[in-house]
Amino acid sequence: MPNSRSLKRLCCSSPTNNGTGYVSEKTIVVIVGPPAVGKMAVGRELERRTGIPLLHNHMTIDLVLPFFEFGSEPFSRLVGGFRKSIINEVAASDHAGLIFTYVWAFDQISDLSSVEKLLEPFVSGGGRGVFVELYAPLEIRLERNDTPLRLLEKPSKRDVAASRARLIDIDTRHRMNSDGDFPYEDHLRVDTTKLSVEQTADLVIEHFSLPTR
Repeated sequence: MPNSRSLKRLCCSSPTNNGTGYVSEKTIVVIVGPPAVGKMAVGRELERRTGIPLLHNHMTIDLVLPFFEFGSEPFSRLVGGFRKSIINEVAASDHAGLIFTYVWAFDQISDLSSVEKLLEPFVSGGGRGVFVELYAPLEIRLERNDTPLRLLEKPSKRDVAASRARLIDIDTRHRMNSDGDFPYEDHLRVDTTKLSVEQTADLVIEHFSLPTR
């Protein structure tokens, strides 16, 4: 597997413009940020506007949770395996790319390793990986923690009190946003505090020259 330095070069190689103003390479758009910052909602809007399918992180988490406890060895193995299989198949398919959401703890080296593995099937095949980092203050994210879309799409969040406690705990124990040290150059950081989902998607599409339909 390429190391992080070679992946950075691949992810940030000059994109090919097909004459339409949009990039033609197969692209994995990785949306990162703390819980309840709006990753899934932005991903859904990008999916609607670009036609690039969304794999949000709870699609695999909530699939496995009825069988194994969060963080257990079989849970992690299954979630990681499902994600790897889907990403590999999409990278080898006719899809224009993939939108993927990920809660990245920047103080955890293992999370960087996981991100490298996500990118590899795309960049090794001549595609590109781009990053959207969303951030908003804790108090804003606590307000968003029980929005109807979030509860509809993520069954494990429907115990709102427990979800709220986990959100606060994660913020306490980990660094959930970069601080000028994001490891990839093809990176857009967006404060979602006052932006709508549509406005955030506009910024992403323009910045990365994503195709729209």
